[in-house]
Amino acid sequence: MSFQWGLIATFLYVEIAVVFLLLLPFISAQRWNKLFKSSFLRGLGQQVHIYFYVILAFLVLCLFDAIREMRKYDVGHDGKAKEQQHQHLEQELRNSMVLFRAQRNFYITGFSLFLIFVIRRLMTLLAAQATLAASSEAAIRQAASASKAAEDLLAQKESTASDENTKEVEENFSKLKEELDEARKERTQAVKDLEAFKSQSEGVAREYDRLADEHSKLLKKLAILEGECAGDKKDD
Repeated sequence: MSFQWGLIATFLYVEIAVVFLLLLPFISAQRWNKLFKSSFLRGLGQQVHIYFYVILAFLVLCLFDAIREMRKYDVGHDGKAKEQQHQHLEQELRNSMVLFRAQRNFYITGFSLFLIFVIRRLMTLLAAQATLAASSEAAIRQAASASKAAEDLLAQKESTASDENTKEVEENFSKLKEELDEARKERTQAVKDLEAFKSQSEGVAREYDRLADEHSKLLKKLAILEGECAGDKKDD
């Protein structure tokens, strides 16, 4: 494997490790959000976007190069070229090896491109989930504060005998009751949004597991093809 494709394969392994870390259940979304908003990452904010698009462009170019190599050496549908290849067994084996490497490079680059978008989406979902959790906690605290204030006003209403004080207390009580109802509605909506994001995150995790299984199967297939190619060379 050349330096270029070795670098892309290493990048793919790093991506798999990052996705695995992002999906760990014992690391909360709030911790990831603190990490994403740390001073170090915020200082690298613009550079990270530049690096992302540079890596994306590099992977796309490598993917097109792998496709070009596959089309160049894939002569299975060309009868004349196939007949000429059978007349030269050594050349046929060489073309098969190059085609195998092109297919391997295509799979490596394709999975790297896919995982870079998966990582970006996971980071967005984790940040949104942390924001919703913080909003939900704030709504719960606000509701508890409003409920306590309403109870205090109720006690004040029972203890006062003045009509003027009673009217003022009733107005304050009505106002606080409206705030309490609004806070409860916000809390209910925040809990619903949090559950929706959790279900969406679980769907992304299941999709990643499925793709990881497909990736392992493709790696096994590539290993078998390498062994067959090596066996053909030994037979020659």
